[in-house]
Amino acid sequence: MPPTLVTVAVGVLLGVALLGEAFDRRSMAVVALAAAVPDFDAVLSLWIRGATNAALHTFFIPLSAAVALYLDTRREASWLREQYGWYGVRVAWVAVAVYAVAGVSMDLFNIESAAVLYPVSNRYFSIVGKLVLSTQEGVVQSYVEFGDGWLSAGTYGTTESRHISTWVNPTPGTDNPPGAERVVRVVDSGWQLVVVGTAAATLAARTVIERRAV
Repeated sequence: MPPTLVTVAVGVLLGVALLGEAFDRRSMAVVALAAAVPDFDAVLSLWIRGATNAALHTFFIPLSAAVALYLDTRREASWLREQYGWYGVRVAWVAVAVYAVAGVSMDLFNIESAAVLYPVSNRYFSIVGKLVLSTQEGVVQSYVEFGDGWLSAGTYGTTESRHISTWVNPTPGTDNPPGAERVVRVVDSGWQLVVVGTAAATLAARTVIERRAV
């Protein structure tokens, strides 16, 4: 899975773009946390076999949150709106979007995959492919199979047959031997470093703009 720093960076970019007038340090902290939370299922793997990229990477979590948020905010006596006003509603919706896009989809659209239907299905899914323009073949893409109209998604084992190594639980199972090598992945590639740098610069620029506007 992409390093947590990268998913948080993507979440920050989404937050800066979507928060609007609700942008401040508190709302950005909520958004960054929403992006990071799915990766905490690596900790759960110490007790639940195969929980990494599964227990908190399921789309049922943001879907349930979105349904609950919709049902609450459409009521005249909305609890969230009464407690936090329009600010709370905006931050909540952005946090749900960030959880789904940065927290979950970054792993789904990655070779390391995510069990996005957990616990209904414990199978890891990965959507990978390419889109290129060729002077001889025209548009070439491998994401969608137009023959049957389905989005092509590869499967990479199940939570029982496959272990995704993390610094929290580097070895299969829940034994977590103390002598095992632990690797903390901060940034894995150049494009990830660009994303992190862009997020930091964007956040700093937006903060300066907001301060000058006061």
